[in-house]
Amino acid sequence: MALGKVTMPEKEIPFTLAQLEQMSEMFPTPFYVYDEKGIRANARRLNAAFAWNPRFRNYFAVKACPNPSLMRVLREEGFGMDCSSLPELLLSERIGVMGEAIMFTSNDTPAEEFVKAKALGAIINLDDITHIPFLEACAGLPDLVCFRYNPGPLKGGNTIIGNPEQAKYGFTRGQLFDGYRVLKEKGITRFGLHTMVASNELNPQYFIDTAEILFALVAELSRAIGIVFEFVNLGGGIGIPYKPEQVAVDLECVGEGVREVYEKHILGNGHPPLKLYMECGRMITGPCGYLVSRVRHIKKTYRTYAGLDACMANLMRPALYGAYHHITVPAKVGQPCTAVYDVTGSLCENNDKFAIGRSLPELAPGDLVVIHDAGAHGHAMGFQYNGKLRSAELLLREDGTVLPIRRAETVEDYFATLAFNARM
Repeated sequence: MALGKVTMPEKEIPFTLAQLEQMSEMFPTPFYVYDEKGIRANARRLNAAFAWNPRFRNYFAVKACPNPSLMRVLREEGFGMDCSSLPELLLSERIGVMGEAIMFTSNDTPAEEFVKAKALGAIINLDDITHIPFLEACAGLPDLVCFRYNPGPLKGGNTIIGNPEQAKYGFTRGQLFDGYRVLKEKGITRFGLHTMVASNELNPQYFIDTAEILFALVAELSRAIGIVFEFVNLGGGIGIPYKPEQVAVDLECVGEGVREVYEKHILGNGHPPLKLYMECGRMITGPCGYLVSRVRHIKKTYRTYAGLDACMANLMRPALYGAYHHITVPAKVGQPCTAVYDVTGSLCENNDKFAIGRSLPELAPGDLVVIHDAGAHGHAMGFQYNGKLRSAELLLREDGTVLPIRRAETVEDYFATLAFNARM
């Protein structure tokens, strides 16, 4: 389908076509590339927005992009690690992040994960009131315990996490009061409170309102039970502008708004100062990760299809959520978008599409394409259906050099766990 002369809003990329061509000569497409400079800038901006709280710490959500090289970059920026599984705990341990620099927030948790988290000295954030005796039996209760709060009808959710009343996560309000009383009776003296009720939220007021709910609850719990909280973890969920016309969250506005409700509910109620924590992942690495692919075929039937050498096994968000990811054709930036494509992969699934009805410049086999904002929940959510192999990951360093931080899988990797010689 041809269009008139249309110029679509564009998003910038931190590398040139020549750099991409050079990368693709060394590392065949598809591959991921992350921009170290951008990641550090995002981390520093978040830290600066909450600098009024001298003990503020963001725990990077490892699930968003579990690569030790990126985790080391964020450790250098003062981040802790938010882990939700044994391998994520082990990744953190291997890069030297241990103790209370780890926040362990899981659900339906097996005993061995609690045991490892306790051994590392991690902050354990319980998802269920029944996990108090479970943790006590399998690992023993630590000195510091946190509960995850599900506010139910008090907060709206979104399509990624769901409405709080329907979400599987967290304690009810009543369970919080019961749970902290149990901890106090058992001699626990250090307490935290956490919530996480939305993902990829772009409204800054949402986070201020969430903080107000938590701070007011801390003051009420403290009075009712006679305990003092050490920290509040506001969760993550800060979204990124996937579409060119969207606006990024004003972090400075969020930081200032949270400060105001902190002074009102915490300091104003005589509660000792709190440490403030967050667990942002998407807003840190998401805008700084790019899936680089090449056009393999152009197919014209009832629609026009641009088939890439990447597929939803490399980036499943469009198929899973109907998520928008911007696409740049570096060799044709500035050219009019005179064609409409469904941009697809090669899986035997009809929803294997990165874009549907997307206006782009005229494409040809061999064109490099860059899929934006893939640095969180991109490579991490990859899978091997149809025998697809996970791609390489590269880091574009601040000095312009490119560092391979994960090699591409091979067929031998795919076969490695199979018992070819099993006798039937």
